[in-house]
Amino acid sequence: MSIEKIVEQALQDGYLTPAMEAEVGRICDTASELSIEEYMALDRLMGALLTGEVVAVPRKQFINVMEELVLTEAIARVAEIEATSDRVLDVGDIAAYALNRLPPLYATTEEGASYQRMRAKDELQELITQQVNEAIARNLDRPENPGQVISKSSGPDVFKQVSSLLQTYASNFEQRDKDENDEE
Repeated sequence: MSIEKIVEQALQDGYLTPAMEAEVGRICDTASELSIEEYMALDRLMGALLTGEVVAVPRKQFINVMEELVLTEAIARVAEIEATSDRVLDVGDIAAYALNRLPPLYATTEEGASYQRMRAKDELQELITQQVNEAIARNLDRPENPGQVISKSSGPDVFKQVSSLLQTYASNFEQRDKDENDEE
């Protein structure tokens, strides 16, 4: 999105979001020189911000307490596993998996965050532990080298790559299929 379009959107909405602000910053950082139109748009934005016509939305007005609780649990469990085995686990993947299966606990004040922490420890700690353990189990079940990417090629090369991926991720599929057909 261009600076002019971002400014236009901010003026229309009355808000400059963190994403809009970051995009303007990225454009300004990467451009060797801004056009006169871009300078004029930035000037309009500054004027609108100064008069209050546009309000800059703070980066984070709230926190999800569940994120910190899940990260704490995930880090502790991963540290235990990595200390006793040669496996390296991705804490981010584990936390994301668990967070997608847990309720969010948002708070806007420190008092609210404290309340949410206490509530979670009383009511949700078992569920948090269960989801982190499930995420770790799924992470451990992954093949050691999941980083295979299908490259840009065509014809037989693509089929070889897809076949290789299927063998990696669905290695028992054909065997199960044969076993089921043999039983019939």
